[in-house]
Amino acid sequence: MRNLAEKWPAAPDFATAALNKDGVTVRMLGGLKQLLVSGDLAAWSKASRLAGEGVGAGAIASGDKYLVRIARDRLLAVGEQPFPIAPGWHAAGFAVTVMDAGLHVFEIEGPDLDRLIARGTALDPEAASPSASILFAGVGVLLYRFGNRDRARLHVDRGLAPYLWEWLEQAQVL
Repeated sequence: MRNLAEKWPAAPDFATAALNKDGVTVRMLGGLKQLLVSGDLAAWSKASRLAGEGVGAGAIASGDKYLVRIARDRLLAVGEQPFPIAPGWHAAGFAVTVMDAGLHVFEIEGPDLDRLIARGTALDPEAASPSASILFAGVGVLLYRFGNRDRARLHVDRGLAPYLWEWLEQAQVL
């Protein structure tokens, strides 16, 4: 039987892989806790003690725990430490799903970040959006800035991370 795996490039070792190209550095960001929250977000906020509606594409998140908006009734809670709320259905009207292993997180940083964003999506790099859920390089991702305007975080389904890495390797920012 023909080995079809030979036609695909090997996935990088994301623990050590880094790109530094055209004024932009890309690396994998591991160890973040990620919870997908669906349903009554006001009830979630009260139960988790995390206030806010979450940041969208172009907005700046900060802190060791923050919220990323996906849709009217859905957000991603991201943190360096575990959240004090159990996964599963909550009687207050919301569900919590652990996404740590499901979403791969890239941190992208550099003075030419806006050019890379313009290359990967139709989103105006200068404008903010209520939702961080966008198409980037042809795949659905969550994209937002973190800490300052020259740093962004991009969450992508883990199975699509090798494709996105290859796209970033081949992308011409300028």
